Amino acid sequence: MTMLHVILLGIIQGLTEFLPVSSSGHLVIVSSLYKFFSGNEFMLNNGEEIFTDIILHVGTLFAVVFYFRKEIVAMLKAFVTACKTKDFSSLEAKMPIYLVVGTIFTIILAYPLNEFCERMVASPAVVGIFLIATGFVLFLSEQLSKKTQNDEACNKITWKQVITIGIAQGIAACPGLSRSGMTICAGLLTGLNRVTAARYSFLLSILIILGASVFYPILKFDAAEMQAFNWSAIAVGFFVSAVVGYFCVKYFMQFLNKYSMKCFAYYCWVMGICAIIFFSVV
Repeated sequence: MTMLHVILLGIIQGLTEFLPVSSSGHLVIVSSLYKFFSGNEFMLNNGEEIFTDIILHVGTLFAVVFYFRKEIVAMLKAFVTACKTKDFSSLEAKMPIYLVVGTIFTIILAYPLNEFCERMVASPAVVGIFLIATGFVLFLSEQLSKKTQNDEACNKITWKQVITIGIAQGIAACPGLSRSGMTICAGLLTGLNRVTAARYSFLLSILIILGASVFYPILKFDAAEMQAFNWSAIAVGFFVSAVVGYFCVKYFMQFLNKYSMKCFAYYCWVMGICAIIFFSVV
């Protein structure tokens, strides 16, 4: 794996992990286009490249944790205090519980979809269909939501919203269905404003990415195999995905404070239609 290859992967991961356009869907399409025009595989699915993909996700995990670092610390402090006082009335105290429960619902739904999702990697046209579906979800959620623009809705997060958003994240395991898009839209449709829904969506991503990043390498790789990896390239990929991911989160949050996500719906429709036409013909 070349340095340029890893940098490109880091940019794709950093940009598309948090924008509502599906990072996995873009990786499938980019990989298929690369194979078509060069005759070579973009991702060989060998141990090193699978591990690199995991590290790129860790980079975006670092980005979201760093961006929300003050809120995360405040939540943990409030949770510890609530455990001592038995008072979980504040949102900050309840948020860690919400995130854990939401992640559990994600796993319950995503795990059975794993085999289907792996087959989809070889079907970019099918990914295009799911991108179009993502576009419709983005568009309709903006049309149907109340679009409140203040953060007061943050104090009204309910168990119904926690479960609904967790389920939406599980469904988004399919390449082409955007994780951030599905979860933010689920928040909008259950009464949250865009900024609050996005904040909760990004915080919810922490546990699922952390779990996959920790347990998958332990189960799949051994120390001897990992010694042969190109660690300098992997480190660069981590840095690129972390930096790009951080600025993506930062400016996307600012964007949502002023604008709707309909532009991303249009993008998903165009990308999905192009993918279906191109890969159906070739």
